[in-house]
Amino acid sequence: MTQSRGKEPKTGRRSRSDRVAEVRQAQRQRDRRTSWLIWGTTALVLVLLASATAFAISRERAATTLDGVATYTVEQEHVTEPVAYDQTPPAGGPHAPEWLNCAVYEDEVPNENAVHSMEHGAVWITYRPDIPAEDVAALQQILGQPYEILSPFEDLPAPVVASAWGKQLPLDGADDPRLLSFISEFKQGPQTPEPGASCTGGTDGVSPDSGATMTPEG
Repeated sequence: MTQSRGKEPKTGRRSRSDRVAEVRQAQRQRDRRTSWLIWGTTALVLVLLASATAFAISRERAATTLDGVATYTVEQEHVTEPVAYDQTPPAGGPHAPEWLNCAVYEDEVPNENAVHSMEHGAVWITYRPDIPAEDVAALQQILGQPYEILSPFEDLPAPVVASAWGKQLPLDGADDPRLLSFISEFKQGPQTPEPGASCTGGTDGVSPDSGATMTPEG
């Protein structure tokens, strides 16, 4: 008796198909990972380029904003007699042994004490006594933080003058945008001979009832 043969099982063929599908799936996953890697790297490069460009633009704008700053080479010496400074107001130089307390003043203050404060990193903002009262009020609103001094000053070369150790900038008024840039750049700036030294505990330079508004040091 002859035994009939049935159809051969297709298990082998299905296994090969499955393996081919798995290989193709793995390839697609590798392709996706490669695409994500390429796009991720490209995005990172673009972000870095954008950041570098923004930083360069920021520095350029800062330089433009601070256009007009004069730089002086000034001496660092304690003296007990009045000093004839080369700049009006002084931008550094010989100064009194006692520093001026950083504050907002309604009267003029001694140059020699204010210069000592600048040696410690203070910025000294001076204004002509005859500028409009609203400008004075605006300056008083802006100033008053640690290492900031505000006071009137006769015979200024500009309505407002910003000074720091070895740096000075004449300003058009209280609303001159360079004022805040100057403070940000030079208060406790790299030009400061004694950064972090005290700006309180010295002298107010004037009588107790003269109108000095003391501010705590940060």
